[in-house]
Amino acid sequence: MWRLSLSPRPSRLPTGTTGEDASSRMDSFIDIEEYTYDLPAEKIAAYPLPQRDQSKLLVYRHGTITHARFDGLDEFVPGNAILFFNDTKVIPARLLFQKETGAEIEIFLLNPLRPTLLAEAMQSSGTVQWQCSIGNLKRWNDGRVLVKQNETGSLQARLINREEGIVEFAGPLRPFAEVILSFGDTPLPPYIKRKAEPIDRERYQTIYSQASGAVAAPTAGLHFTKRVLDNLQHRGILTDFLTLHVSAGTFLPVKVRNAITHDMHAEQVIVSESAILHLLLPDRPVLAVGTTSLRTLESLYWYGVKLLDDPEAEFTIQKLDPYEARKITPTKEESFRAKKHPSTFYRDIRSGWSMDSSPIFINHSQRYCC
Repeated sequence: MWRLSLSPRPSRLPTGTTGEDASSRMDSFIDIEEYTYDLPAEKIAAYPLPQRDQSKLLVYRHGTITHARFDGLDEFVPGNAILFFNDTKVIPARLLFQKETGAEIEIFLLNPLRPTLLAEAMQSSGTVQWQCSIGNLKRWNDGRVLVKQNETGSLQARLINREEGIVEFAGPLRPFAEVILSFGDTPLPPYIKRKAEPIDRERYQTIYSQASGAVAAPTAGLHFTKRVLDNLQHRGILTDFLTLHVSAGTFLPVKVRNAITHDMHAEQVIVSESAILHLLLPDRPVLAVGTTSLRTLESLYWYGVKLLDDPEAEFTIQKLDPYEARKITPTKEESFRAKKHPSTFYRDIRSGWSMDSSPIFINHSQRYCC
């Protein structure tokens, strides 16, 4: 398992930039006020369009901004490009329990703790423990077991650690992914000012979502339809998938003036062998569909950079790792060929360890959980 930390980036280092040059430009203070802007509530759509690909598409080309429609995306993508999509699947992470007194306790799933890997936690059919955000916590007494019932059975929640928000769940003997599908609600973003509805189970999800584990959708992918993907394929544009399970930290407000001191969250990532080989294809511009795909690809690159410096480097990227002083910034090819041959690089991934010392998980389709 690779825990991926996000980072605010004041600048990007071009290939060949020296560490000394980079550190001289790297500011130790990033004023969050410079990133503050007004977004009127009426500009935020509370519901999606009936057809995903009919949304507007802003195109910036040669210094000019134009407006198009998303179903014409293939007209603006280079014919030799490869697009990387995040195929994470949003889980019904919001669980509402009601006490006999009528008081409502809201439990929001954040990170699995037992087991720690999302892929394993989703398939667990026994008791599981999660770190959670708990609404109305003061009304949940220690030792009190909350119970939620429906036609599929009952789900029990027991508070294990009040300070850290650790909750143990016990429910029907089915995979936990199926259990929360029966008992949970879709976790809409905080800027959507309405309650979740049944339609959100389908629409707050990309059409290519596969791996359950996210508590927020990779929103850049919500507009893709089979028609859009077919149009890309017909033009010879390649596509590939990776997985970054978006965590609730993506909505965590920055409460400090200096963004560098903001505590970043960690996310679990799965990368396939084919994805790494596609990244090494010559003359293929790499396009990331959304910021979750982008930070996964960037972090893969920076892990290769770490391997060049230390062949035993752990598979984790801290937010300021890219700004450490180094003599030269390697090319993409040098990074991904950090161990002479990609197969050796894969062995490094398989033997890596995460920040919490959990081994990397590999499933039978040769997708590396990082």
